[in-house]
Amino acid sequence: MYKAKDLRDQSLEELEATYDESCRKLFELQNEFRSQKKRENPHEIKHARKDIARLLTVITEKRRGNQNQTNRG
Repeated sequence: MYKAKDLRDQSLEELEATYDESCRKLFELQNEFRSQKKRENPHEIKHARKDIARLLTVITEKRRGNQNQTNRG
């Protein structure tokens, strides 16, 4: 599970790589749970989705911050 405070310290490229990795993880979890009749850890999907949302929020903040800096200069 990622914390927004730690994510804000990463560069935009690192965040996008982490986002891609998290999306792949969510896809694998969803496929794994669809194939199983008994779901052992259904909360993992919820956590993965929240991580992705957190990543997208920080990525958007960084992009808007870059735009504001270029508009000022």
